[in-house]
Amino acid sequence: MQSTWQRWWHSDVGYSFRQSPTAMVAAAIALVCLFCSVFAGWVSPTNPFDLTTLELSDARLPPSWLEGGTTKFLLGTDDQGRDILSALIYGSRISLVVGLASVLLSVAFGVAMGLLAGFRGGWVDALLMRLCDVMLSFPAILVALLIAGVGRALFPNANESLAFGVLIISISLTGWVQYARTVRGTTLVERNKEYVQAARVTGVAPLRIMVKHVLPNVMGPVMVLATIQVATAIITEATLSFLGVGAPPTSPSLGTLIRVGNDYLFSGEWWITIFPGLMLVLIALSVNLLGDWLRDALNPRLR
Repeated sequence: MQSTWQRWWHSDVGYSFRQSPTAMVAAAIALVCLFCSVFAGWVSPTNPFDLTTLELSDARLPPSWLEGGTTKFLLGTDDQGRDILSALIYGSRISLVVGLASVLLSVAFGVAMGLLAGFRGGWVDALLMRLCDVMLSFPAILVALLIAGVGRALFPNANESLAFGVLIISISLTGWVQYARTVRGTTLVERNKEYVQAARVTGVAPLRIMVKHVLPNVMGPVMVLATIQVATAIITEATLSFLGVGAPPTSPSLGTLIRVGNDYLFSGEWWITIFPGLMLVLIALSVNLLGDWLRDALNPRLR
């Protein structure tokens, strides 16, 4: 019997993936970034956030190929003597965890609200859609800034786990709306099809119909949207960290590293901010390219 991987590889989606060099390169880059982030403790040359290993005499060293650089720090060091390469690996892990967690939370809540609105209709649909309209009237970054700022004010001495939780919720608060509207539109079509009507006639409970019958048929657009939204969530997290209300200073993400390096950009130490910025662009670009490929692969009319 063929494994799940073999069946996917020989399916239409797998064939589309093999025929798209852009998708394959983007997937390879995303997998390398994900691998390095998950296994940062083994891949990273040093732990840049271990204060006992930092030496101020190593601060602001250039990359190894420039005059004054050393092979010990391939991409140079920042203002505290942290290895830039190690900081990128650990920082990308934080950015990816926050981005993926916020998207998963948005998907779970948005899909549930979209299914409920589309399947029930009536005042439930009207109420949830007006709530979506209200959420869409506010810029996502401003809502995230508000929630993150309020969370920091309410919990000024919060530990890292609570700080990251507030950050994830602040990003998810507006992200669920797109999933709800997408799923609601698809559910309005699916609920009138024969298989749903047959399930109703046989006495299947509405909740079971939504979960077992309608949900699998609305997940295609959700997968495409979620893939693209991962990059948006990562950029939003980096923006919040750059503004000082994102990841805590003890565990800086890519946005924090860019903010720190921005102070030295015009004093000659360009590598402190350029390399974290390039890492952020690389992750976001690879995820967006995968999302574009997945959109085309799941829509036969776009092949």
